[in-house]
Amino acid sequence: MLIGELMETMTSSEVVQSKSKRQYHIDLAPNELAEYILLCGDPARAERTAKHFSKVLVSRKNREYVTYTGIYDGIPVSVMSTGIGCGSTEIAVIECCQITGHPTFIRIGSSGSLQPDINLGELVISSGAVRLEDVSTNFVLPGYPAVANYEVVLALVEAAERLKKKYHVGITATGSGFYGAQGREVPGFPVRTKGLTTELMRMGVANFEMESSTLFTLSTLRGARAGTVAAIYANRQKGVFISPELKEKSEGDCIEVGLQAVKVLAMMDNAKEPKEKDFWYPSLGLGKLEPTKKKKH
Repeated sequence: MLIGELMETMTSSEVVQSKSKRQYHIDLAPNELAEYILLCGDPARAERTAKHFSKVLVSRKNREYVTYTGIYDGIPVSVMSTGIGCGSTEIAVIECCQITGHPTFIRIGSSGSLQPDINLGELVISSGAVRLEDVSTNFVLPGYPAVANYEVVLALVEAAERLKKKYHVGITATGSGFYGAQGREVPGFPVRTKGLTTELMRMGVANFEMESSTLFTLSTLRGARAGTVAAIYANRQKGVFISPELKEKSEGDCIEVGLQAVKVLAMMDNAKEPKEKDFWYPSLGLGKLEPTKKKKH
């Protein structure tokens, strides 16, 4: 698939897609996206992830949405950059869901630690998210929980264990911005949310980022699976930020865990199929590593 092809004419102002269902923002059509989809904010991270593929079948770039679909250990997988924040994440999730059957999303992101014992360079696997953003409220009530799919959480934990990466599992806070929304005190820009990080730390929230609660909420509404593994680039309690060298390593760890989790999920799905089970449980074990059919998870 060539990069930069002319887009097709869109047919509606509401569901903005062409007759072939090519999506307006991500510029992808059916069969150009795998059912296992890694999401990241940074387009360069999408490119670095695709270097792990044995073969790249689709390469597409439009705005902040950079997508590679290929093969990883025999499994069809896609990686897509979404840019920063919940607004662009909403677009990515909704448009991906228009051209896939039952997708699984894994965000491979970055975040700031809210706990003193979660150190720079380590990973946080989200069990759920505090919705401190206003994108998901367009779809659900304020009290609606943003929960990661348990199969994705288990797959990420298994992946981190297999790769011997230092990780934590906990609740993530999602803000609508990087500075004020996360309580950062920058000279000239006073915030209303003083003490926000202290309050979140008291509640046991593990980390702060800008995408997961929207990803989890929309995926739950759609019946898709979603989870997040995020590298720690800052510790808000200690006031420290990651070095370039550790950042590169930590990002690589996050990518590797995300890809390994896809393998684990494929084995979970293959174990469910012969038993005709909709949900994976430990005594099912893991099936053989082979591409799965498009089916309900």
